[in-house]
Amino acid sequence: MSSNKDMKLGIFIAAAGLIILLGKLGVFGFLGRALWPLVILIPGLFLHVLFFGKRASAVVLVPAGILTVYGLLFGFCNTWGWGYMRHLWPVLLLGVAVGLYEYAFYSPARTGGLTAFAVILGALSVVLLVFSMIGTGALYLLGIVLVAAGIWLMSGRKKRGSRKKWNGGW
Repeated sequence: MSSNKDMKLGIFIAAAGLIILLGKLGVFGFLGRALWPLVILIPGLFLHVLFFGKRASAVVLVPAGILTVYGLLFGFCNTWGWGYMRHLWPVLLLGVAVGLYEYAFYSPARTGGLTAFAVILGALSVVLLVFSMIGTGALYLLGIVLVAAGIWLMSGRKKRGSRKKWNGGW
């Protein structure tokens, strides 16, 4: 029985030494710097799981939506640079709008006023996001998408063998 206790103690001491060595090498600091947005994202996803697993009321969807959107935003900025936050700050409003909308949609006492507020806040967030990206290359992408959509509507909607126009002959 003594050798069993010695084995457990040896494993514990070796694990403690390994943790200390990894800490001195900066492994935990790197993981903390790289993965800290998960500290925000995982509770948001967990609250969604609690609600959809019927273990919590709809009120948990407000912080769930906010934490999920914020975790994704912070993860994006942490990965590709915090300079993007200069343009992505309206997503913070979008997080609140998502949380409120989820609550209004899944709440048994469906309140139209809360839904309308959430939709207005979400639309305001999207408009502010577009305005904040006006100075970036995102408008080039939007222009390309609009040109492609126009060309598709002009040429791609006609079916072969059919003389009927796509607008019904108007």
